[in-house]
Amino acid sequence: MSAMVLSVGPDHSLRSVAQKMASRKVGAAVVEDHEGEGVGILTERDILIAIAAGEDADLETARAHLTPDIVYAAPEWTLEHAGQAMMRGGFRHLVVMEDGEVVGIVSMRDLVRVYLTSLDQG
Repeated sequence: MSAMVLSVGPDHSLRSVAQKMASRKVGAAVVEDHEGEGVGILTERDILIAIAAGEDADLETARAHLTPDIVYAAPEWTLEHAGQAMMRGGFRHLVVMEDGEVVGIVSMRDLVRVYLTSLDQG
């Protein structure tokens, strides 16, 4: 899990979020809407789908393009549990929540890194 999470507001434009993701070299941003929907996630795939559909990246907001049916992980989940949830849901990022707060994010890259490290040590 990475505790360094890119968080944006729901009214950030898709372009703004994409620029932040590119500069941080991450594939997802947590969208925190404290007055509305709560915590969501906007991924590279979400932005790609919006742009491919002809949406204006400067006018469309993060709120309008959140990943539907988000799955949240708990800090005590094992990497196997996280990986199984990702495979079942067909997604590459899990927001980790504890007591209603974002504490991190697990990406497929995290799973691969741990797996390869275990092979090197095994």
